[in-house]
Amino acid sequence: MTDCRIALANLPIAETAEDSVNRAVSAIAEAGRRGVQIICFPECYIPGYRWQADTLPPPSLPFLESAWDRVGAAARSAGISVILGTERPTEHGLQITARVYNPDGSTQGWQDKGQLDPSEEARYPAFGSERRVFTAGDVTFGIVICHEGWRYPETVRWAARRGARIVFHPFAHVAGPGSYRPETFAHPDNTFHEKAMLCRAAENNCWFVSVNSASDGAPATSAIGRPDGTLLSYQPYGQAGLLIADLDLSLATLQLAERCRISPL
Repeated sequence: MTDCRIALANLPIAETAEDSVNRAVSAIAEAGRRGVQIICFPECYIPGYRWQADTLPPPSLPFLESAWDRVGAAARSAGISVILGTERPTEHGLQITARVYNPDGSTQGWQDKGQLDPSEEARYPAFGSERRVFTAGDVTFGIVICHEGWRYPETVRWAARRGARIVFHPFAHVAGPGSYRPETFAHPDNTFHEKAMLCRAAENNCWFVSVNSASDGAPATSAIGRPDGTLLSYQPYGQAGLLIADLDLSLATLQLAERCRISPL
C-alpha cells in the first residue's frame, strides 16, 4: 500500500466570508503545487464558524453556491481531492458539514455533523446522523467533525470498520478567557483534546488527522496521529500554513477496529 500525501489547511480565521473563499482557493493551489493528494480545511471554514458572539452575515445560499463552485474549480485546477469544512442551509436548518470534492472538481458527497456540542444547538440543528466513507484514488477515508471526534469515538470506529485508513477531523477551537495557552503538544496542563487525537488513532489503528484554524492561544492545533497512537507532526501554535505529511497507509492495519465485537457499529 502506497503513501498518501495530505495537507491540513491550518489557515487564519478569515476576516470575512469572501476572505475565507480566497484563502481556501489559494491553499488548494499551493497544495497542488506541492504534490498533495487530499487537503482538508477546518470546520465551517467557509463562510466561517458562527461563534456565539458572531458578526458573520446571515446564511446566504447564493453566496455558498458561488463559493462551492470556486472551490470545485480550484480542486480541478490543482488536480487534488478537497475536504471543505462549510455550512449549508437545508430543510432542517443551517447544518455544519464537510463537502468532498474529487480531483476533477465534481462533488463526491457530504458528511453532515450529526453530534453537536450543546452550545451549538441554538445556531445549528441537531440533525444529520447518516455517515459514509469517501475515496481518493485507492485511499478510503472518513470524516468526523469537531465534537464528534472528541466525545463520540464510535464515529471514528464506524469509519475505520468500513475501511477508512485515514479519518479526517476538521474542528474549530479558539482560546477562551483565562484558558491555558499551550506551547507543547498534549501538555498535561492542557485540556484533553490533543490527547484524544492520539487515542482515536490508537484505538482503531488508523491515521487520525485533525485540522484547526490558526489563532492566538488556541487550545488545540492541527496534528497527525499515527495508527499506533504516537504523534507524527503538529502545526506550531498560532502559525498559519499548510501542515503536509506523507502517510504510510500500510501502518493503518485497522486491527483493533475490526476486532471490536460490540454492535451495532
